Amino acid sequence: TAFLHGDLTEDIYMNQPQGYIEKGKEDQVCYIKKSIYGLKQSPRCWYKRFDDFISKLGFNRSSYDSCAFINSNSYSSKVYLLLYVDDML
Repeated sequence: TAFLHGDLTEDIYMNQPQGYIEKGKEDQVCYIKKSIYGLKQSPRCWYKRFDDFISKLGFNRSSYDSCAFINSNSYSSKVYLLLYVDDML
């Protein structure tokens, strides 16, 4: 379900799903507003949304690995967050 919440940055259209084809509109297509599982763009959209959120919490993305985030506070302690999602990028 993580892939259902990403915002698309490009226009994507798909054929009408079987069982939902409207009579008289068989040749029309559907415009996709949000990312859905199965799109090649879905993992990238989800990661962008996650990166924006975690950055607001004060984490910085590692320059060595895009799935590692570091948060340093004023008490000289660090929090390391390592992200793993199957089929992410």
